[in-house]
This record gives sequence, structure tokens and C-alpha cells, in this order.
Amino acid sequence: MKKENFIWSALKIGLTSGAIAIFICLIGMVDVFSKRDVVEEVITLGQFVLLATSVMAGLLASRRTVHLLGREKWTAALVSGLAAGFISGGMVALLVLLGDKVNLRAIFLNASPVLYELLTFGKGVGNIWVLPLMGALGGLLGGAYLYLPGRISHPVNRGLFIIVFMALFAGLFRVIFINQGPEMEKVAKYLFGQTGLTKAGALIFFFGVILITVFWTYRGAAVRAGVARLPKAGQVSLRVIAIALIAIIALALPGVSGPFISQVIVTVALFILMGLGLNITLGFAGLLDLGFVAFYAIGAYTVGLLTSYGPFGLQHISFWEAIPIAVLVSIAAGFTLGLPVLGVRGDYLAIATLGFGEIVRLLAGSDFLSPYFGGPQGIIGIQKPCIGVLEPFVKMDVPRVCHPIWTGDFLFLKNITIGGELGTPQTIYFVAIAAALLVAFVAWRLRESRLGRAWMAIREDEDVAEALGINLIQTKLLAYMLGAAMAGLGGAIFATLIGSIFASSMQLIVSINVVALIIVGGMGSIPGVIVGAIALIGLPELLREISEFRYLLYGAALIAMMLAKPEGLWPSQAAKRELHHENTEAQL
Repeated sequence: MKKENFIWSALKIGLTSGAIAIFICLIGMVDVFSKRDVVEEVITLGQFVLLATSVMAGLLASRRTVHLLGREKWTAALVSGLAAGFISGGMVALLVLLGDKVNLRAIFLNASPVLYELLTFGKGVGNIWVLPLMGALGGLLGGAYLYLPGRISHPVNRGLFIIVFMALFAGLFRVIFINQGPEMEKVAKYLFGQTGLTKAGALIFFFGVILITVFWTYRGAAVRAGVARLPKAGQVSLRVIAIALIAIIALALPGVSGPFISQVIVTVALFILMGLGLNITLGFAGLLDLGFVAFYAIGAYTVGLLTSYGPFGLQHISFWEAIPIAVLVSIAAGFTLGLPVLGVRGDYLAIATLGFGEIVRLLAGSDFLSPYFGGPQGIIGIQKPCIGVLEPFVKMDVPRVCHPIWTGDFLFLKNITIGGELGTPQTIYFVAIAAALLVAFVAWRLRESRLGRAWMAIREDEDVAEALGINLIQTKLLAYMLGAAMAGLGGAIFATLIGSIFASSMQLIVSINVVALIIVGGMGSIPGVIVGAIALIGLPELLREISEFRYLLYGAALIAMMLAKPEGLWPSQAAKRELHHENTEAQL
């Protein structure tokens, strides 16, 4: 009976994997991914994805066999993995054969001769026998991997991960290296090709990570113990050195990375600002707000109206004068939202805040208020941040010129000029990073304060918190207002970065992304917000070249992470204790 079960399991897993592989082919992912290489002249990203489906099929089938028959039945496990991979590859071969006989493009636009050429390595239908053979090989590798001891599998895992990671971002790393001068340009061309890693680069990264992992496995505990034995002054010195290195890298990054990476970092910093604000509302106080983008929009529109030299500009003041006003207006909006929803809890609160966000977006883009907010035309000509003195306006449609306070140019980190208008992503980068650090410090101090403990008490149980003497109205309102202030600051910087603001930029997906990064990073964790923003905002932005499949990978990564690490990437201590406590109770 168990023998029949493991055979049936291998068949089901192989068919499922084959269906996934066919899906990947028919949505055009293989075609798009094949334009990038993991290792040049060895394997493309599209081929790697198909091979990965066979390897996973073999791994899952072998694991199921081990579960049914026991680990000592290694022959049956390897055979089931090989069979699952063979079936997976065979289904892709059937797709090519069917596509050669029937015009599938009438239904599936991506079922083109180009796809079939890619799948058969340019040799046509006569070469389809390679697909089940490669699938079987991948399945066998997946089954064999199950029997690798941990001291071998962990370094190999990390080596393969770093190869794929470096291959995906090879173009960015290549540009950064080339910007450092002729010597680093030679290093860049040795490690990175035009579309992926070179063979030498792949070997260096793979074995380099393996050596580091093995060293840390055997010597990491001794290193940590040595650091722990250092006197307090020595430990403080190490922290100072680490902070100094991080600061130097952060200051030098925009000068060596170029405008694209700087703009991505600014975008991440803006989502960190919003995430820290929502972390107060949701992570600390437990108040789910799906209309958080409204405060972001209010901050952006306030700065736009106060600094724009376009037709909708009001006062034409500088960015630094407009920022406090934008924050105060956002605080007032947080009070306005918080007051009527104080008695609403749970899902109903989420719906109410969602309505608030949509109301703000629709009003900002409506024809009714277009004489004040620009309507669909938006607000354009927003003044960039300026270090210096602004001349008076001559006309409504002529921007003021920013003059440095001092004479001459002050060069800062390779061609970044400070002392005039901060109009490029490389210069606004410093504004965004400084704002994110300031807000992170404020959030950290609030979490450890009496107010922070009151928020957490409300999050756990409002009735008990009220019985303990916590003023629910005041405490909730403060959560909404402070969270709104941080989001408004992010919106203000966003408006100056883009130079214009439109209602279409303030979609519901922005609020959803902010909620997602908090959950992924770790609810109530300030470092978790930063890590979540990097993972969910920064990496997809850097992968724009793979078009709409960014969001497919984004969703798959979210599902995998929620299954593997439900408490978040960098959870708070309270969240870890709660989760482990629940798991312990479940085991008992």
C-alpha cells in the first residue's frame, strides 16, 4: 500500500510541476527571462526557472517517499524524484509537440515559435527528447539533495542563492564597479558580463560564499564568544566602528551608484517613513488603517500648494518652511480621521479607513476641486529643496533661483554639489535618509515610553487597558496623529522628488504595500519596517527590467516567507515570544 502511495505521489507531484512549467512558458516568463543569463554561455534565467521546477518536483517527491517508506529506502526516494522530474520535463515536451501541430497562439499569445526554439535550444521539435531528460536529471538532483548532510547542504544553498542574486543585479553591480575607475572596471568585466555573471565570477561567488559559510559554522561561536569577552570599552569601540563604516557607505553610495539606484533608495526611504508611521498605528496600537495613503497625499499636496511656481501655487515658500506646515496639516488630518472612528474595531475599522483614503484621492482628482488642487492635471512645478536663499518670484510660471549662501561650489562625494538646489535623486537621497533616521529615532523613543506601553496595552485588549486607567480616546488619537505626521513627511519629500503630484499616484496599492512591509518585516518592530521596505519595495524596483513578472515573484516570495517565517524577517521580541508560546501550547 505504501509502495503504491509513493508512486502515486511521484506522479501527482510530476504532473503538478509540469503544469507549473507550462504555465510559466505560456505567460511569457521563459521568453522574458531568457534575455538574462545566470551564467553567460552556460544557463539563462529562463532555463534556470524551468530546471528549478524539475529540481523542486524531485525534492518533494523524494521527501514524500522518505516520509512513507523511511530514510533508509534511498533508492526508492531517488527513483521517485527522477520520475517526478521526468514527468515534469515530459509535459513541457508535449507542449512543444502540440504547438508544432496546432496553432496555440489563437488562445495563448506567448505560445510562439520563439518559445519553442528556446525550449529546444534552437534545434526544433526533433530535439524535444532533451526536455524529459533534463527534467529527470533535475529531479534526480532534487532527490539526491535530500540526502546531503546539513554541513554540506547549507553552504551549497547559500552559494546558489548568491549566484542567482548577483546574476539578477549584475548590471547594477557592474555600473557601480565601473564608476570607481579603470582598475575596478577590469574587476567588473571579469566578474560581470552584459547579461549576467561570467563563468569566473560565478565560481568566485559560489566557492567564496561556501568558504565563508564553512568558516562561520566552525568558528562563528568562538568569534562571538571573543567579542562577548571584550571589556565594555572594546565593545563600544566595535559598535562605533561599525556605525562609522555604515555611515561612510551611506554617504558615498549616491556618488558611486548613479541616479537610478539613488532614486530606488529614496523610494525605499519614503516607504520606511510611511511604514514607521503605520507601525505606530497598527504595530503598536493595533489599529488597522487601510487609508494610510491619504496622509501621504495630504503631505504631498500641502508642499505642492505651498512651493509650486505653477498655476496652483499659493505662497511660494521654500521646502524647509513648507515641511513643518505639511506635517501639521497631516496631524490635523489624523485627528479628523481618528475622532469619528474611535469606537470602531477590527475589520470595520479597516473599511472605515479605506473609505477615508479613497475620499481623499477622489476629492484631490475631482473636477469640483480642480480650481484648488489641479484635479486630473495635478500640481506641477514644485520647488526642489534648496540650501541657500531663494530670489523672489518674477512671474507665477517662472521658478525662483536658488543661490548658495557661500560663494563657489562645494563638492561632496564625487560630483554632488551641495550649496544650491537639491534637484537630483543623488541629493534628495540625503534629505530622505536624514528624515528616515529622525523618524526611526522618534519611533524608537516612543516605543519605550509610557505612551508606547499604553498603545501596546490597547493592542492586546482595549477593555483591560481602559480598566487599567488608560484614556482610550487620547491614546488612539495620538497614534493616528503621530502616524499621520510621519506619512505626511514622506509625502512632502515625494512631491519634491518628482516635482509634481497627481491624485493617480495615491492609489490603494500604496496603503496595501505599507501594510505588507510591516507584516513581512515584523509587526511592531522598527528594524523590521526597514528590512520589509528593502525586501518589498527596493528589490522589486531594481527588478523593473523583468516587467510585470515582478509582481508574480513578489507574491510568490510573500507566500513562501509567510509559511517559513510567519513572525516576520526581523520581528520584535514580543512577537517572537507570542508565536513560540502558541507553538508550544499547540505541541502540548
